[in-house]
Amino acid sequence: MAVIFDPNCIFCKIGRKELSADILFENDAYVVFKDIQPKAPVHLLVATKNHISSIMEIQEKDKELIGGLILLAKKIAQDQGIAASGFKLVFNVGRGGGQVIDHLHLHLLGGWAVPAQKKVEV
Repeated sequence: MAVIFDPNCIFCKIGRKELSADILFENDAYVVFKDIQPKAPVHLLVATKNHISSIMEIQEKDKELIGGLILLAKKIAQDQGIAASGFKLVFNVGRGGGQVIDHLHLHLLGGWAVPAQKKVEV
């Protein structure tokens, strides 16, 4: 299946190597790179190479692609050494939801110091 590409999309350009990014992983379907404005010690973007502008645009036929996106985020979290301490996966949807780039991507955030657990008495 050919990848759908938007010539004006920054993430499409990164996936096609037309723009540089700090890429940590890439295959035919996905690209993972560092966020240029990180909100966590580890802040990566897990993006589809196929141009889908938003979660609001996914269809039934995209189930495998979306499942693969989440499984890849899990693998990358393990590779980055943040899986055991915990991490966040975030989709920003629409401008009101914080979406800045109109290309489907998942934020993988983690690497914060984990505070000591307090003992709770009941």
